[in-house]
Amino acid sequence: MCGIAGWVSFDADLTRQRETLDAMTETMACRGPDDRGTFVRTHAALGHRRLAVIDLPGGVQPMSVGTPAGEVALVYSGEVYNFRELRERLTALGHTFRTESDTEVVLHGYLQWAESVVDHLEGMYAFAVWDERDQKLLLVRDRMGIKPLFYYPTPDGVLFGSEPKAILANPLAPKVVDTDGLRELFAQTKAPGWALWKGMHEVLPGALVTVDRAGIRQRVYWRLRAVEHTDSLDDTVARIRDLLTDVIDHQLISDVPQCVLLSGGLDSSAITSIAAQRLGLRGEQVRSFSVDFVGQEDNFVPDEMRDTPDSPFVRDVVAHVGSAHRDVVLDPAELSDPAVRRAAVAARDIPNGFGDLDLSLYLLFKAIRQHSTVALSGEAADEVFAGYPWFHHEAALNAGTFPWMTVIPPLTLPGRTDHIEAGLRERLDVGTYTADQYAAALAEVEHLDGESAAERRMRIACHLHLTRFVRALLDRKDRLSMAVGLEVRVPFCDHRLVEYVYNTPWSMKVSDGREKSLLRQAAAHVLPRSVVERVKSPYPSTQNPAYAGILQQQVKELVADREAKVFALIDRNWAQQAVAQDPTGMPVAMRGALERVLDLHTWLDLHSPQLRL
Repeated sequence: MCGIAGWVSFDADLTRQRETLDAMTETMACRGPDDRGTFVRTHAALGHRRLAVIDLPGGVQPMSVGTPAGEVALVYSGEVYNFRELRERLTALGHTFRTESDTEVVLHGYLQWAESVVDHLEGMYAFAVWDERDQKLLLVRDRMGIKPLFYYPTPDGVLFGSEPKAILANPLAPKVVDTDGLRELFAQTKAPGWALWKGMHEVLPGALVTVDRAGIRQRVYWRLRAVEHTDSLDDTVARIRDLLTDVIDHQLISDVPQCVLLSGGLDSSAITSIAAQRLGLRGEQVRSFSVDFVGQEDNFVPDEMRDTPDSPFVRDVVAHVGSAHRDVVLDPAELSDPAVRRAAVAARDIPNGFGDLDLSLYLLFKAIRQHSTVALSGEAADEVFAGYPWFHHEAALNAGTFPWMTVIPPLTLPGRTDHIEAGLRERLDVGTYTADQYAAALAEVEHLDGESAAERRMRIACHLHLTRFVRALLDRKDRLSMAVGLEVRVPFCDHRLVEYVYNTPWSMKVSDGREKSLLRQAAAHVLPRSVVERVKSPYPSTQNPAYAGILQQQVKELVADREAKVFALIDRNWAQQAVAQDPTGMPVAMRGALERVLDLHTWLDLHSPQLRL
């Protein structure tokens, strides 16, 4: 998996900047706890922290190849799942290999195909190639944006890293956040290229960035296209079943212990069951992990997001596939520990305010890492197969904004900005910004000639989820898992599967009258009946009012601190009123806002940014 960092400067001698490169590289230590390495030449410096997953002794980085015209060096993060097939092709083309790693395959793929190597890769990856022959840096990110990659232009080159913290470790990148950065932070539209820090950019999913003496250029090499779907329903289901089986087969390739994340929902249960079948053919038993909260099942109360607790369905799947299973059960004290919040905010580099959803996921990953290095997750199935309830809400689909922002309480306007300091709230004008982002997102959608109005509307909804909503979830999963050195793989993000399902007509996506019809039919043969019939339920959140009460107490202590910097961003009067509320039955939006206050406070303490408001 790994973390990468680097610096290209065409006017300086970077062999004198090893200490700075080391500092940038070491910020990625959590992403790569197994090894470190650097490559330093006059105008390029590359750093790498390794999480060893494939070819443990051979996949050491940075990796370079000498050519008559100069060296070509690579630092790489992620996994290319078709590396064995590519290795055979490259060998037939005359390439020789010293290792069994996918890293070397990517490097030789670049030597063979240059930038077009991206057209041959299947997987999740972010990598940088320094080509001495052309004095050129190439930054590449996978199609769906599973692996993160950021860059910061400088007067004579660029800084880059898997995470912003690597870039911020270089003195050339001041820690400045202005209203443009904050506007997206509070809007949460996942604007393409946004990175919070002024001057910093995220490499777009499915894009490559070229840096040479002529400047910096970005090119998108992959995007969702509208293609006519001609398969019958039966053939479509069969194709999805075959694709999903092939994807999971490839993603079960690992030289270290692996497992699956199991929630008892359709998505994770399908991954678990297919993985159990495939591993069974090798004589191996699948291992599974779930997260739960103390007393959640016994005291569960259905709400607007969740009809049922997860635990009964988890047990059904475990019994059905015979997995070696562990439950990670959390209590309010663990969730509300300031040290856990600090770790989660540090991992994400931004105070995103996902609250206990972030904190429990971090603690789950931390517990899993004691037993496994690789985990498969059901993330993105709802975006690919149209699983969210609001796909079926006319009001949400016709609201003239991102559909989820009309349903998820912490994201709905105007309530989601009530906690912002009044003057700042007016300057940010999050409502107008959100409308602009929505218009920009609509402009990216391709349509087929002759598409009906209803089909166009549902294509738009699917496109929005696959290019905006899912990217926030993938970033969250990557950052929190890599913070503890755990590689999480996401089979539903395989671009072949995404492209195929995206272009199936809406009538097929709801052919049985329910959400995720295609996935349900494709996976029904490996699932217990209870899971096949289960209604969609999102990642669990604690319902214990004790947790909300602890949040209130922590914010109350901030309110009492007249020097607390967070109130440059947050309305102190709002906070005073919020901490006086009865925590029992506290609205989800208010609890989310309390989480945001604590995240912002933690972020300010971690980074001491310059706020230009």
